[in-house]
Amino acid sequence: MNDTTTTAATAAIEADPRVPIIHITRDFAATPAQLFRAHTDPELFARWVGPDGMTTTLDRWDARTGGSWRYVAARDDLEFGFHGCFHEVRPDRIVQTFTWEGEPDAVALETLTFEDLGDGRTRLHAQSLCDSFEGRDAFLHSGMEVGVDQGYAKLDTLLAAGQIAGTAAGAEA
Repeated sequence: MNDTTTTAATAAIEADPRVPIIHITRDFAATPAQLFRAHTDPELFARWVGPDGMTTTLDRWDARTGGSWRYVAARDDLEFGFHGCFHEVRPDRIVQTFTWEGEPDAVALETLTFEDLGDGRTRLHAQSLCDSFEGRDAFLHSGMEVGVDQGYAKLDTLLAAGQIAGTAAGAEA
């Protein structure tokens, strides 16, 4: 299986045919420091992650190497819990686990890197290594592209409004 989807917001989502990995690539009008902050600052993260109409509540958020996280996304009477551990957090790279609590045996290892394109633009590279092709395909068919596209569109709005400073305050060196 080799699926590639490009959304109107220019996120490319690709399933690797050889390994159960999902690759996501997305360009932003932002510096690497701004994207790092958007992914590690709890207040900012909760404002943009996930699909439109969902409210994200963080139970814990310790964005540092060895830290952990848990949040609940809710809409109407529906709640979806997610949790994981930060394995490595540095300004150019975040490695974490990701578990949807509705499928607790399916743990993905996610790696995000921030490629500086110059002129205040950054390419986000994200990959999720799943434990099986079935698990990867379940992610792909869960509607994840809607959450990715709409979440990144909200992040674009925050960036355009100047609500994310270009410093990596609180980041590990």
